[in-house]
Amino acid sequence: MSGKILTVVGARPQFIKAAAVSRAIRETDGLTEVMIHTGQHFDPNMSDLFFEELAIPKPKHHLDVNGGGHGDMTGRMLMAIEPILLAERPDWVVVYGDTNSTLAGSLTAAKLHIPLAHVEAGLRSFNRRMPEEINRVVTDHLSTLHLCPTATAIANLAAEGVVKGVHHVGDVMYDATLFAMDKAETASNILTDLRLQPKRYALATVHRAENTDDPQQLREVVQFLLDHARDYPVVLPLHPRTRHAASRMGVSLDGLRVIEPIGYLDMAKLLHYAAEVYTDSGGLQKEAYFHRVPCITLRDETEWTETVANGWNRLWKGPAYLARNEITDYGSGRAAIKIAELLKH
Repeated sequence: MSGKILTVVGARPQFIKAAAVSRAIRETDGLTEVMIHTGQHFDPNMSDLFFEELAIPKPKHHLDVNGGGHGDMTGRMLMAIEPILLAERPDWVVVYGDTNSTLAGSLTAAKLHIPLAHVEAGLRSFNRRMPEEINRVVTDHLSTLHLCPTATAIANLAAEGVVKGVHHVGDVMYDATLFAMDKAETASNILTDLRLQPKRYALATVHRAENTDDPQQLREVVQFLLDHARDYPVVLPLHPRTRHAASRMGVSLDGLRVIEPIGYLDMAKLLHYAAEVYTDSGGLQKEAYFHRVPCITLRDETEWTETVANGWNRLWKGPAYLARNEITDYGSGRAAIKIAELLKH
């Protein structure tokens, strides 16, 4: 069989996952791909650079939709995606993760009766106050093909009555990590540029609405980072949302090594040689494990429960790390190949 795959991306974690799957699609006879970039992450350091470094084909359609509230952004994406799907007539629409871009792509495909494949299906934080959780649940219940990274994700879907088209493929982020570190070792000079010594610094990221929209919450997160900065430098590539929130709320970031957003190869190298990671990003929690770097999650829950159960991750207000074990659920770096084969057949 053969088919046209239409991929919808819009944010940094999706670029990384799509890079691995796009490579596999290009290497699979009979499959072609058309990509839509919604523009949700519009900073060149959070978008264009990732496409360059990860060798992702230039998107055929760039929607330039960013800013505004959740409803406003998602609505504009819906309006822009629908005519593209009608013109392209794909056999599959593929979406990734939990962003507004994911939700918009999913709703449009479902209303046009185009089969939908969700990469990273079945993850749950069980916190419906998070917009990402709503996006995941809705997308999973609209999908035809559920491409799950873990056995826990499959169990979550089964608990919601979703059992058809469910496959445990492993985690495409692991595929991407293996690809990136091969390149980053020689291509990135980030440690030299920042005058950092391996395992003598921590890496932090903060971007989720739950941490940036509430002044008290943002102050708590920043104070947590400052407390840890007493032990060694905490490097914080600053997300535009967090920069604006801190400025608006009068939250000082003095005492942290604040840098501009960086490309994926620089980020991979920073992560690989960090002593510890502090993040509210779901993707970075996993990437920390792939590099075998302990992680503290700046949230009250995580979708990646196996990283906590196996001692590589803990919640910032939760118990200490558990005993460390390897995690076999994520696969061996061939998740993207499995996904391409499922889309083909």
